[in-house]
Amino acid sequence: MSKRTSYLLGMLLTIVIGTLLYCYLCDNCNCSGTTNTEGTIDNSVVDTPTTDAKKATFNPFSINGENGDIGISSNDNFNFNLSNFSALMPVSANVDAALAKLKDYLTANPGKSIDITGYYTSDEANNSAFPNLGLARANSVKNYFVLKGMSSKDLDTYGELKDDLVADADNILHGPISFGVSTGSATTEADMKILGDKIKANPLVLYFNTGQAAINLTADQRQKIADISRYLDKVDGASCNVVGHTDNTGGRDTNVKLGQDRAEFGKAYLVRNGIPASKINASSKGPDEPIADNATEEGRAKNRRTVITIN
Repeated sequence: MSKRTSYLLGMLLTIVIGTLLYCYLCDNCNCSGTTNTEGTIDNSVVDTPTTDAKKATFNPFSINGENGDIGISSNDNFNFNLSNFSALMPVSANVDAALAKLKDYLTANPGKSIDITGYYTSDEANNSAFPNLGLARANSVKNYFVLKGMSSKDLDTYGELKDDLVADADNILHGPISFGVSTGSATTEADMKILGDKIKANPLVLYFNTGQAAINLTADQRQKIADISRYLDKVDGASCNVVGHTDNTGGRDTNVKLGQDRAEFGKAYLVRNGIPASKINASSKGPDEPIADNATEEGRAKNRRTVITIN
């Protein structure tokens, strides 16, 4: 090997060794990757997390008196599946403990009432019989309050659109419900007299086939159910009458049974929507009270109906 070649090899070896020593000794070297916080080389690719996804909403149970005479809270609350009006069960022990305190408060303060407001979003489907999903949720919570010993006369329900609610990964809304304390109920005896007369003068009439799985209600029909539910809550001894009617096709005994089936279906529908079964009477008039001429198909269709009103 010539002296020139040996000289060049020596220079190359010196450069390589020097470079390796520099990378080894340099505390902040990034020769082959990024340095992590422990001072070692990290060749992994780091993904920047995205922050587009909204965090789920968690609203705790909280109720405060008008004059600070009550303050009850819990980190838990009533929860609901998206597009559903029935509160998820079981309710947490913390909420039950809060309700026990609330019951004691109402007992000690007979002039007070509780406002229950249910929230819903515009993206949810209203599968209830009420005008909106928020009111249906408030009614579900109200029924639980009654189960815990509170009087429905002291509970007023409302519904409100709230589009900033965000469900969790399991499509559960945590606490789409809020509470307040008022002096006296939002309804008076005179109000109930007016409402009762209104319901009786223009009862809810449903046309559907016996065994039908669902009932599609108009906005007007939904409001009638909300009015009936409110009346039953506020008037002692009030009950709801569900009466099935038929046309005159076939024998009378068969039609009476058919009318009863329709009435029972109507009752079951109201119960699923939070109206207590104990306040609903289901009966049949069969073909005995037609409202149209049974000689025509149009008339017979009008006679096949279920009428829902109050006593």
